[in-house]
Amino acid sequence: MSDRINSSDLPTTGVPASNLGIVLQRGGEELLLEKATDRFTIRPATDFTPQQLSQVSWGIWQRSIPQAQLELFTVAPAELDAAMAQARTAANVAFASHVYMSKSNPGTFVYLGDQITIQFADGVETTRTNAIASTYSLIQDKPVVGIPNTFVFLVSKQATENPIKITNQLQGLKEVLAAEPNIIINSETHYKPRDPLYTQQWYLNHSGGEELVLGSHISVEKAWDITRGVRSVVVAVVDDSFDLNHPDFQGSGKVVAPRDLKQNDFLPLPDAKETSHGTACAGVAVAEENGAGIVGVAPGCAFMPIRTTGYLDDESVEQIFNWAIDKGASVISCSWGASAVYFPLSLRQRAAITRAATKGRNGKGCVILFAAGNANRPINGAVLEQNWPDKILQGKTDWLSGFAVHPDVMAVAASTSLNKKAAYSNWGDSIAVCAPSNNAPPGMSFPAKGYVYTQPAIASYLSGLGVFTTDQIGAAGYEKGDFTGNFGGTSSATPVVAGVAALVLSANPELTAQQVKRILQETADKIVDPNADPQLGLKGGTYDGNGHSQWFGYGKVNAAKAVQAAKQMRETASPISQQLRVSNTNQVGIPDNDRQGVKSAIAINESIVVRDIQVNVNVTHDFLGDLEIYLIAPNNQSVLLQNRTLGRRTNLQTSYSVRSHPALKQLLSLSGEGRWQLWLIDAAPQDIGRLNSWELIIGN
Repeated sequence: MSDRINSSDLPTTGVPASNLGIVLQRGGEELLLEKATDRFTIRPATDFTPQQLSQVSWGIWQRSIPQAQLELFTVAPAELDAAMAQARTAANVAFASHVYMSKSNPGTFVYLGDQITIQFADGVETTRTNAIASTYSLIQDKPVVGIPNTFVFLVSKQATENPIKITNQLQGLKEVLAAEPNIIINSETHYKPRDPLYTQQWYLNHSGGEELVLGSHISVEKAWDITRGVRSVVVAVVDDSFDLNHPDFQGSGKVVAPRDLKQNDFLPLPDAKETSHGTACAGVAVAEENGAGIVGVAPGCAFMPIRTTGYLDDESVEQIFNWAIDKGASVISCSWGASAVYFPLSLRQRAAITRAATKGRNGKGCVILFAAGNANRPINGAVLEQNWPDKILQGKTDWLSGFAVHPDVMAVAASTSLNKKAAYSNWGDSIAVCAPSNNAPPGMSFPAKGYVYTQPAIASYLSGLGVFTTDQIGAAGYEKGDFTGNFGGTSSATPVVAGVAALVLSANPELTAQQVKRILQETADKIVDPNADPQLGLKGGTYDGNGHSQWFGYGKVNAAKAVQAAKQMRETASPISQQLRVSNTNQVGIPDNDRQGVKSAIAINESIVVRDIQVNVNVTHDFLGDLEIYLIAPNNQSVLLQNRTLGRRTNLQTSYSVRSHPALKQLLSLSGEGRWQLWLIDAAPQDIGRLNSWELIIGN
């Protein structure tokens, strides 16, 4: 009896057959695509020279997309089908593919690679996975580290359907929990230089002045009284390129493990006509104290420059974080995001970040910072858009920055030299902290349109000083000279926080990544901006009952307070002496498709300090992949225990411990006394379930 299956008989997961090729399933969500009418890609079967590519008859060659070995061509819309048919018949073309656009991301092109990620259910045997792969002409390539029973497959030349259609059909198999194609889109750096040059680093420390409010800096000088950073703490700055010849990046042991993922070598230098955004970011974080030029927030720390591929496919993101983990990064600073309005992360991208945040630094975790973005939009939410040029966006528009909302990431917003919200700074529930930067009109880049200012236009003058930092040497770069004052955006705020995190780890290298995050948030200054946003008229500059602001997160980072707190924790660390076990066995139903969810409480009446923690959970549900599970501590701090990755499973009896689920480390050193809650959310319709019981074990 053969295990081979007939793909024509397969069900799908709610995707009509007519939509199999235009619905992209990604990160537990469905994104609707449409085909670009004026472009397509090919993958050559043999090497093409640029001259040969320019001479083909089926279209106008635009550029290479090396991450997927693709070549991009444009044609007149009426000629698209004929051009693709002609390309497919060429002997030296392996395949031709449509280019897509997401309807929620106008102007952002989606390219298809030849990789598919499949997460199989528990207990699926190898013979069955091989049969499934054979049916769709897939070749197993490698496992996905950090996600059980999950593998990357290559779509072979024998495949008769594209990766989107294949993954939508795979989702209908009972053996498959999730299937995703590896899509390739452009990345976007979060800054467009704008403000004039100010030859001072007011954001580190200042005593007031024109357009300067007292306390709008990060109080770094008091932190430097404790430490200016040590070389064993390595700050990885991930960006477009770095002028490593700059004097402020010189010094014994300063630059470690440089990597150029774009050119696949170890010299991440800017191209001849390239403006180096990374050079400016790196200077903010770690410029060396050498008696000349500027000084970074953490001048004594080492600098790991990582040049990106320029794309955000799964392979490129994995390469970034794998390199940082393998080469000993302590802090990873990312002043970029997807060049897209709505961008959920794939399984592999989420896993790569989680792996760095939990397995890096020999299990203590890397501190990962991402810029919130510069569009003055929510990092997860909807806005009624109007009056955009060419109607790029129109009507109710959903916004999502998958990197910024990842639970293991600190999303960084921007404040100004006047302690106000920077006009461009993105906002939302997932903002961790803010840091000082410039002020400028909001905008973002679209690959098809270039840089576009978000609407409505801001007519008022935007007060605030720019950020002074390193630039490419000489005439190249933002300014003529070795430094620039024309830097800012959340791009600049992010390496400020990265530098403070590096100082914290220099003062206490035993801290976990989650403990660093908690320190930065708890010691932040609660700056307040009561004014309405000048573009949208919204107010978000105050704090809720949990001490969180939509605009500023938990506040503006304070280097002095953070480093002092880290030092005190090192001095007062104590071993675990006993365990306290408390359970709740009352069954509760989980509301279907309700973001409010249901909460079950456990009360701790003893005065204890959390030295270790474990949560045991027993849940029954028709489709566990609908569920998110959080633990809420007595101080209302929540930890995501379980994301929507359980697929078709129906019974969950598991333990979440500090060792198996390092996100719980952020609760260590807290007071254990008070009301603990397990919060369960069913995020999709139809399937229902219940919480049978749960147990909390606290070591103190």
